[in-house]
Amino acid sequence: MWNTGISGQELKTNIPLVLAHRGASGYLPEHTLAAVALAHGQGADFIEQDVILSSDNQPVVLHDLTLDATTNVHDLFPGRNRKNGKYYAIDFTLAELKKLSVHERSKSSGSIAKYPLRFPRKSVLFKIISLQEEIELIQGMNKSTGRNVGLFVELKAPEWHRQQGKDLTAVVMKILERFGYKTVEDRIYVQSFSAKELKRLRLEFQTKLKLVQLIGENRWRLSEADFKQLRTVEGLAEIATYAEGIGPWIEHIVGTDGFFADPELTSLVSDAHSLGMKVFPYTIRADALPGFSSSFAELLEIMFMQAKVDGVFTDFPDQVRAFLQHRY
Repeated sequence: MWNTGISGQELKTNIPLVLAHRGASGYLPEHTLAAVALAHGQGADFIEQDVILSSDNQPVVLHDLTLDATTNVHDLFPGRNRKNGKYYAIDFTLAELKKLSVHERSKSSGSIAKYPLRFPRKSVLFKIISLQEEIELIQGMNKSTGRNVGLFVELKAPEWHRQQGKDLTAVVMKILERFGYKTVEDRIYVQSFSAKELKRLRLEFQTKLKLVQLIGENRWRLSEADFKQLRTVEGLAEIATYAEGIGPWIEHIVGTDGFFADPELTSLVSDAHSLGMKVFPYTIRADALPGFSSSFAELLEIMFMQAKVDGVFTDFPDQVRAFLQHRY
């Protein structure tokens, strides 16, 4: 167990945050209880939860709307796919989802691991978990270890859920309140790619929880938001009216002036900081480096020491924690 010395006060220090991306997903299949427990033990400050709904309106922790890339759904429920050939979690009850085994993420072909050096894909040790189960585990480990690891909850595709006749946000907020997450001081951030849904949280739900606007590329079609516009000074100023931070893609932080130019920092982090917002880029992976870095250490150096981000989403929380302990 990492002896990080981190308490509920660490947000007031200048030490950046380690945000475990889908748990310690570099070592164990993403969004499993095992990956959550390992991330907690490796010194993560916050653990991320991507949340979607089952057919019986239960919040489950899954990154994809579909089950194809991370479960054995094809074997257990043949013929339950939609016309596009995909199996959607929202078409299954929680009890049905619990019958599935979760494995290491596959490529689009379905039979080859996306990250071949990670946990063996053929394992059937792991199960889909509900949001309630993950919160219980984190809060239980907080009690038994004396740490105060927080939640980083993503509302996954709330606009799509609404098209399916479900209100993802209402379900999730009710669960969070039941577990005691109610104020800006609580150890939680709620994030989404949907600007509309984050504004709804502020205005309709009148939540006091800290919010983060995730920023992707428009071509990814993650929401109705215009991400290119949100990255402008004007767009960031708008975000600052309803959110405490942004979660940009790491490629938005480091760019180039030309095809043969060396990578250089964009103004995104400094622009956000000037508006009082935190910046938490995604995703820092030791086994999938971006083109602008030649090593994991160099990537962390760029993010923390040059760009001065406030924390990073990482599949390898132990390695990021070790870097920060050495530098701070």
